[in-house]
Amino acid sequence: MFSKENAKRLSINQSTKFYQIKIYNYNYFMNTKNYLSRIGIENATISVNSANLKFLQKQHLLRVPFENLDIHWKRKIILDTKKFYEKIVEEKRGGFCYELNGLFCELLKKLGFTSKIISARVFDDKDFGAEYDHLAILTKIDEKEFLVDVGFGEFATEPLEFISGIEQKDASGIFLIRKFDEDYFEVAKKDGGNWKGEYIFKDSARDLDEFMEMCSFHQTSIESHFTHGKVCSLLTANGRKSLTDKKFIETVNGEKSETEINSEDEFNQILAREFNVYR
Repeated sequence: MFSKENAKRLSINQSTKFYQIKIYNYNYFMNTKNYLSRIGIENATISVNSANLKFLQKQHLLRVPFENLDIHWKRKIILDTKKFYEKIVEEKRGGFCYELNGLFCELLKKLGFTSKIISARVFDDKDFGAEYDHLAILTKIDEKEFLVDVGFGEFATEPLEFISGIEQKDASGIFLIRKFDEDYFEVAKKDGGNWKGEYIFKDSARDLDEFMEMCSFHQTSIESHFTHGKVCSLLTANGRKSLTDKKFIETVNGEKSETEINSEDEFNQILAREFNVYR
């Protein structure tokens, strides 16, 4: 295990023993029709435009949960795009940012969108995390660029236009992308009369293997919130539902209800019933 501070300093090469990175040719194993079916899109021709980009992101959020279950089920999450596909599409599971956005970016590229993965640093109420703390996507359509994210849990329902200083209304709230410093941009969400930082990011293209160090950190370190408890969360047509070790929380049209979880069996029953995920 290693600390967040150490994670900031460690070089990518120092943990090559932990994971083997495999980059696959998507023409070999990725079935676009099956992936689109996984997110509820059948027999559709997806043209490259902003309306379809918004549609794809929302459908993904409605069908594929954000979850960290493999960390607690003692299954290593490997930065392997083929494994992402097998887990998310074939096994109908969810995942966390490296898996969800890592695979979604490749779907976008195969559909003809100009997309790249980027590194972001998440705000934890005290400070922004290490580089490669979060993996997000930038997609360019004509002269516009969009911040795309299906791997951040409760976030924007649709892509945010990558334009600085303009408030953007979304079904999940009001967001703003603004310059943070010379190197970073910040995406913030309106909280009452204030802005709450979600994460900061650079618009530089990254390779998947650059996230290896932090993927290891989030699975093994006691300083990672992902190791503290299980979570599975999914956007719904009128709200969100989330399951943790302690509670099942469902929000419908702004009304929140909570059910206590009293056993592992109860957790697994709700996981299967509400998210179609089985251990």
